[in-house]
Amino acid sequence: MSDPCTPHHDYFNALLTFGLCCGLIISYLPQHFRIIHAKSSEGFSPVFLLLGTTSAASAMFNMITLQTPIVKCCRVVSFGSCMEMTAGVIQVGLQWICFTFVFVLYMIYYPEHLKYLDSSSEENEALLRPSQTKDRVKSAEWRLSIVVAWIAAIHFTFLAFTTIYLLCATPQSPSDTIALTISAWATFLGVSSAMLATVQYAPQLLHTYRAKLVGALSIPMMMIQTPGGVLMVTSIALRPGTNWTSWITFAVAAVLQGCLLFMCITWKIRQRKLHIDDFGNPLSTEPTTPIVVQSSLAATLEETGFGESPAEAANGQTQAVEQTPLLKRTTSRSGKKSGETQAWSAWFGR
Repeated sequence: MSDPCTPHHDYFNALLTFGLCCGLIISYLPQHFRIIHAKSSEGFSPVFLLLGTTSAASAMFNMITLQTPIVKCCRVVSFGSCMEMTAGVIQVGLQWICFTFVFVLYMIYYPEHLKYLDSSSEENEALLRPSQTKDRVKSAEWRLSIVVAWIAAIHFTFLAFTTIYLLCATPQSPSDTIALTISAWATFLGVSSAMLATVQYAPQLLHTYRAKLVGALSIPMMMIQTPGGVLMVTSIALRPGTNWTSWITFAVAAVLQGCLLFMCITWKIRQRKLHIDDFGNPLSTEPTTPIVVQSSLAATLEETGFGESPAEAANGQTQAVEQTPLLKRTTSRSGKKSGETQAWSAWFGR
């Protein structure tokens, strides 16, 4: 019978896990920054965030349940060995923290104009009772967001208390085998996490497809996380004390996230052709309209006899011909530079 507290140094797996933990934090930073910078979380599906949060929480407690004997070894091993042995728990814990923080930012930066119904429209006014016409009534999506936030909090509390109770109440097995109750609970967490991850991206894919806009979704985050999911599955599968229920969640999520990434890139190209931003607002263009209006106004004044004399008009045209090339060069250079800057920055949600 081997001692579970005996350190087994696997430098490749330890280096891979450390790199994944750093990459996981770095990959979520563009999404966090995008929501905070835009001051809007429009484009997210609240059901997608609920499924993602509950799936990450289930995966985290699955890892905690399976590796509790290894975590207890931190009392008798060095700090470095403890960090190496519990790297799997840290890895899935960071996944839950980063994704849950996206949910928190979604609630904080939910667009104010989408929170309440517009009583001025005829359709919404018909849905309101007479006593509600003077009050602000929450929209259906904002009410759904509040409900799913409470469900996510209750789900996390239930998993935490149940896991702590089973780990404390179940007697320790004299052999290396995990107790039947603990094994059944870990399997339930792993399977439920995989099922939630399987359907997690379906609401977001449908929401993004209907909106035909990228919204607050971060393309750089998905470009980092999609290939990183393969490395994460490999890292978890190589850790001792884990089984397929521990890594299947991340495998399914990586495939579906790749589909969402492809859709967002497609909508990004469509937005550039339509000259709109990620939220459907028209992009700013150079003010060429005032020049056309001024020419039309001059022609009208000349026809009515209130315009310039023929000598003054000829003199003005000569000056315009001499000055126009300089203006065109300046406009083309600055416009080209600003257009290139906007084209590159648009892909990074700035």
